[in-house]
Amino acid sequence: MLILEAEHISRSYGKTVALMDFSLQVAAGETVGLTGLSGSGKSTCARILAGLERPDTGVVRYAGKELTRPNPGIQIIFQDPAGSFNPVRTIYQSLSSVLTLTGVPRSDHPAVLLDHFQRAGLQTEILSRYPDQISGGQAQRVAIVRGMIVQPKVMILDEPTSALDVSVQAQILHLLKHIQKEHDMAYVFISHDPSVVAFMADRVIGL
Repeated sequence: MLILEAEHISRSYGKTVALMDFSLQVAAGETVGLTGLSGSGKSTCARILAGLERPDTGVVRYAGKELTRPNPGIQIIFQDPAGSFNPVRTIYQSLSSVLTLTGVPRSDHPAVLLDHFQRAGLQTEILSRYPDQISGGQAQRVAIVRGMIVQPKVMILDEPTSALDVSVQAQILHLLKHIQKEHDMAYVFISHDPSVVAFMADRVIGL
Protein backbone atom coordinates (compact mmCIF):
# COMPACT_ATOMS: atom_id res chain seq x y z
CA MET A 1 0.00 0.00 0.00
CA LEU A 2 1.33 3.43 -0.94
CA ILE A 3 1.72 5.78 2.01
CA LEU A 4 3.46 8.75 0.31
CA GLU A 5 3.33 9.91 -3.31
CA ALA A 6 4.74 12.88 -5.18
CA GLU A 7 3.62 13.49 -8.75
CA HIS A 8 5.60 15.81 -11.03
CA ILE A 9 6.53 18.29 -8.30
CA SER A 10 8.61 21.36 -9.12
CA ARG A 11 9.85 24.28 -7.02
CA SER A 12 11.64 27.50 -7.92
CA TYR A 13 12.93 30.40 -5.85
CA GLY A 14 12.83 33.43 -8.10
CA LYS A 15 14.80 32.48 -11.22
CA THR A 16 16.53 29.55 -9.49
CA VAL A 17 15.02 26.15 -10.21
CA ALA A 18 15.47 23.98 -7.12
CA LEU A 19 13.43 20.94 -8.18
CA MET A 20 12.00 20.00 -11.55
CA ASP A 21 9.27 17.48 -12.41
CA PHE A 22 10.09 14.98 -9.68
CA SER A 23 7.91 11.96 -8.89
CA LEU A 24 8.14 9.45 -6.04
CA GLN A 25 6.16 6.58 -4.56
CA VAL A 26 6.80 5.13 -1.11
CA ALA A 27 5.05 2.05 0.24
CA ALA A 28 4.27 1.49 3.91
CA GLY A 29 7.33 0.15 5.72
CA GLU A 30 9.67 0.81 2.76
CA THR A 31 12.88 2.84 2.67
CA VAL A 32 13.41 4.86 -0.50
CA GLY A 33 16.81 6.49 -0.85
CA LEU A 34 17.27 9.85 -2.57
CA THR A 35 20.75 10.79 -3.64
CA GLY A 36 22.28 13.56 -5.69
CA LEU A 37 24.98 16.20 -5.83
CA SER A 38 24.90 19.37 -3.76
CA GLY A 39 22.29 21.71 -5.22
CA SER A 40 20.28 18.93 -6.85
CA GLY A 41 17.20 19.77 -4.80
CA LYS A 42 17.37 17.09 -2.09
CA SER A 43 16.54 19.37 0.84
CA THR A 44 13.85 21.20 -1.13
CA CYS A 45 12.30 17.83 -1.92
CA ALA A 46 12.47 16.87 1.78
CA ARG A 47 10.61 20.02 2.87
CA ILE A 48 7.92 19.51 0.24
CA LEU A 49 7.42 15.84 1.14
CA ALA A 50 7.10 16.84 4.81
CA GLY A 51 4.49 19.48 4.00
CA LEU A 52 6.72 22.36 5.10
CA GLU A 53 6.62 23.88 1.60
CA ARG A 54 4.15 23.69 -1.27
CA PRO A 55 5.39 22.77 -4.72
CA ASP A 56 4.86 25.29 -7.52
CA THR A 57 3.43 22.49 -9.65
CA GLY A 58 2.50 18.89 -8.96
CA VAL A 59 0.94 17.24 -5.93
CA VAL A 60 2.02 15.32 -2.82
CA ARG A 61 -0.33 12.75 -1.28
CA TYR A 62 -0.12 11.15 2.15
CA ALA A 63 -2.29 8.07 2.72
CA GLY A 64 -4.15 8.89 -0.48
CA LYS A 65 -5.02 12.50 0.41
CA GLU A 66 -3.37 15.65 -0.91
CA LEU A 67 -0.82 17.08 1.51
CA THR A 68 -1.29 20.85 1.82
CA ARG A 69 0.23 21.43 5.27
CA PRO A 70 2.40 19.55 7.79
CA ASN A 71 0.80 16.31 9.00
CA PRO A 72 1.76 14.54 12.25
CA GLY A 73 1.97 11.30 10.28
CA ILE A 74 5.06 12.64 8.50
CA GLN A 75 8.07 13.71 10.53
CA ILE A 76 11.37 15.14 9.28
CA ILE A 77 14.86 14.80 10.75
CA PHE A 78 17.34 17.46 9.64
CA GLN A 79 21.10 17.40 9.14
CA ASP A 80 21.57 19.90 12.00
CA PRO A 81 19.30 18.55 14.75
CA ALA A 82 20.59 20.88 17.49
CA GLY A 83 19.62 23.88 15.38
CA SER A 84 16.03 22.64 15.20
CA PHE A 85 15.58 22.86 18.99
CA ASN A 86 14.75 26.02 20.93
CA PRO A 87 18.10 27.02 22.51
CA VAL A 88 16.50 28.51 25.64
CA ARG A 89 14.43 25.43 26.48
CA THR A 90 15.73 22.21 27.99
CA ILE A 91 15.43 18.99 26.04
CA TYR A 92 12.67 17.92 28.43
CA GLN A 93 10.72 21.12 27.86
CA SER A 94 10.96 20.78 24.08
CA LEU A 95 9.89 17.15 24.03
CA SER A 96 7.19 17.68 26.63
CA SER A 97 5.58 20.35 24.47
CA VAL A 98 5.36 17.84 21.60
CA LEU A 99 3.64 15.33 23.87
CA THR A 100 1.18 18.01 24.99
CA LEU A 101 0.27 18.73 21.36
CA THR A 102 -0.41 15.04 20.79
CA GLY A 103 -2.75 14.85 23.78
CA VAL A 104 -0.55 12.93 26.21
CA PRO A 105 -1.39 13.92 29.83
CA ARG A 106 1.39 15.95 31.42
CA SER A 107 1.63 13.45 34.29
CA ASP A 108 2.61 10.76 31.78
CA HIS A 109 5.38 12.77 30.09
CA PRO A 110 8.30 11.55 32.28
CA ALA A 111 7.45 7.87 31.79
CA VAL A 112 6.91 8.25 28.03
CA LEU A 113 10.19 10.11 27.55
CA LEU A 114 12.11 7.66 29.73
CA ASP A 115 10.86 4.78 27.58
CA HIS A 116 11.84 6.51 24.34
CA PHE A 117 15.23 7.55 25.70
CA GLN A 118 15.99 3.95 26.68
CA ARG A 119 15.01 2.78 23.19
CA ALA A 120 17.28 5.42 21.63
CA GLY A 121 20.24 4.63 23.90
CA LEU A 122 20.16 8.02 25.62
CA GLN A 123 20.92 8.78 29.26
CA THR A 124 18.05 10.43 31.09
CA GLU A 125 20.17 13.30 32.47
CA ILE A 126 20.22 14.69 28.92
CA LEU A 127 16.60 15.73 29.48
CA SER A 128 17.72 18.51 31.83
CA ARG A 129 20.31 19.89 29.40
CA TYR A 130 20.05 22.56 26.74
CA PRO A 131 20.71 21.86 23.03
CA ASP A 132 24.20 23.39 23.14
CA GLN A 133 25.16 21.11 26.05
CA ILE A 134 24.88 17.82 24.16
CA SER A 135 26.98 16.22 21.41
CA GLY A 136 26.01 15.94 17.76
CA GLY A 137 25.25 12.26 18.10
CA GLN A 138 23.10 12.86 21.19
CA ALA A 139 21.26 15.69 19.45
CA GLN A 140 20.47 13.44 16.49
CA ARG A 141 19.11 10.72 18.79
CA VAL A 142 16.98 13.31 20.60
CA ALA A 143 15.68 14.52 17.23
CA ILE A 144 14.75 10.94 16.36
CA VAL A 145 12.92 10.63 19.69
CA ARG A 146 11.04 13.86 18.97
CA GLY A 147 9.92 12.45 15.65
CA MET A 148 8.99 9.08 17.12
CA ILE A 149 6.80 10.28 20.01
CA VAL A 150 4.05 11.38 17.61
CA GLN A 151 3.98 7.84 16.14
CA PRO A 152 4.41 8.81 12.47
CA LYS A 153 3.91 6.55 9.48
CA VAL A 154 6.62 8.27 7.43
CA MET A 155 10.00 9.69 8.43
CA ILE A 156 11.86 12.06 6.08
CA LEU A 157 15.57 11.86 6.90
CA ASP A 158 17.49 14.75 5.30
CA GLU A 159 21.22 13.99 5.51
CA PRO A 160 20.77 12.76 9.12
CA THR A 161 24.33 11.48 9.57
CA SER A 162 26.50 13.65 7.33
CA ALA A 163 27.64 15.92 10.20
CA LEU A 164 28.64 12.96 12.44
CA ASP A 165 31.87 11.04 12.65
CA VAL A 166 31.96 7.52 11.22
CA SER A 167 31.47 5.59 14.47
CA VAL A 168 28.51 7.70 15.59
CA GLN A 169 27.10 7.60 12.07
CA ALA A 170 26.99 3.80 12.17
CA GLN A 171 25.22 3.84 15.54
CA ILE A 172 22.54 6.20 14.26
CA LEU A 173 21.97 4.16 11.09
CA HIS A 174 21.53 0.95 13.08
CA LEU A 175 19.18 2.76 15.48
CA LEU A 176 17.06 3.95 12.55
CA LYS A 177 16.87 0.43 11.13
CA HIS A 178 15.80 -0.94 14.50
CA ILE A 179 13.11 1.74 14.95
CA GLN A 180 11.76 1.15 11.46
CA LYS A 181 11.48 -2.60 12.00
CA GLU A 182 9.81 -2.12 15.39
CA HIS A 183 7.23 0.43 14.19
CA ASP A 184 6.85 -0.50 10.49
CA MET A 185 7.51 3.05 9.33
CA ALA A 186 8.36 4.21 5.84
CA TYR A 187 11.56 6.19 5.36
CA VAL A 188 12.66 8.63 2.70
CA PHE A 189 16.40 8.64 3.32
CA ILE A 190 18.27 11.52 1.68
CA SER A 191 22.06 11.58 1.42
CA HIS A 192 24.89 12.49 -0.93
CA ASP A 193 26.79 9.39 0.27
CA PRO A 194 25.97 6.39 -1.97
CA SER A 195 27.28 3.86 0.56
CA VAL A 196 25.01 5.17 3.33
CA VAL A 197 21.99 5.19 1.00
CA ALA A 198 22.78 1.65 -0.16
CA PHE A 199 22.94 0.46 3.45
CA MET A 200 19.58 1.98 4.37
CA ALA A 201 17.43 1.87 1.25
CA ASP A 202 15.31 -0.81 -0.38
CA ARG A 203 15.64 1.16 -3.62
CA VAL A 204 17.36 4.37 -4.67
CA ILE A 205 16.25 7.32 -6.79
CA GLY A 206 18.63 9.96 -8.13
CA LEU A 207 17.93 13.69 -8.16
